[in-house]
This record gives sequence, structure tokens and C-alpha cells, in this order.
Amino acid sequence: MKHLLQFDFLADKEKNTLTIRREFMAGRQMVWDCYTKSDLLDRWFAPKPLTTKTKSMEFHEGGHWHYAMVEPNGTEYWGWVGYHKINPIDSYTSSDAFCNEQGEINASLPQAEWIVTFTDKNENTFVETIVTYQSLADLETIIEMGMEQGMKATLEKLDELLLTLKS
Repeated sequence: MKHLLQFDFLADKEKNTLTIRREFMAGRQMVWDCYTKSDLLDRWFAPKPLTTKTKSMEFHEGGHWHYAMVEPNGTEYWGWVGYHKINPIDSYTSSDAFCNEQGEINASLPQAEWIVTFTDKNENTFVETIVTYQSLADLETIIEMGMEQGMKATLEKLDELLLTLKS
């Protein structure tokens, strides 16, 4: 039986934002851990067939996550997340950018600010992510790069991980 979990992907071209809302069949602490611990992020944070590898992560205010999404052929796409404000199991804010393996930000690609909140929804957890881009052009570039399909596939991998963690 397939459960129907909420998934919303909303683009606001006046505010240059994406709002991604997703429900998960797990408790808030478990979902929070999957978003904030590198060993768990490495198990879900890329759409199939890509995998994720963490180069370094310090989850604290002023910390970062430097990671790559890796194609089966070995091609790597590096990203940098800077953590700003953290309210454990409730929310965090971060900046997100493309970078190289050395962590040098690629200023020619879109950068964004993320607000991620975690709330209880009965026995499930509801995660809302608001991503703000610097310009409409940046927002449209990310949409054209397949952000909606990528997020949907990535969050389905998180569903699979949560099922294994719960059993």
C-alpha cells in the first residue's frame, strides 16, 4: 500500500522563492537527524541514481557542509551549505551554493538562502523549506536545471531511508 504523503513545490516569481513542503512517515527527531548528520545525508541527499559523499561537515551556527553528488560514472557536482541559525529539531537557516572540490564558491551559478522548519503532523513530520534566490533569473535557472524533479526524487530516497531506520 502506497501512502500519500504531502508534497508541494511552489515557485513565487515575485519573491524569487521556492517553497517545498513535504510530509514524512517518521518522528521529528529522526527526520531532523537525517537532515543534519552527514552519515545520514550521504544515504539520501541526491536523486537516483546519484549518490552523495561528504567531504566535511560541522553542523553548528557558523559551520558548513561540503559535499558532492556523484553520478554512477564518477562525475561529481560539489555543493556548499553554510549554517547560520539552528533551533534543534525545529528549524535551521542556511546558505547554499555550488562550489568545487576545494570548497571555492562558483559565483556564476545561483546561490540561495534556505529556511527549513520541522513540525509534527500527527505521528508524521512535516518539513517546509523556503529557498530564496538573489534574482528571478537565478530562480528560473534552478527550475530549468530540474530542481522540482530532483527534489521529488531525493525526498523519495529519504522516505526509503526512514523506513530502514524505523525497522
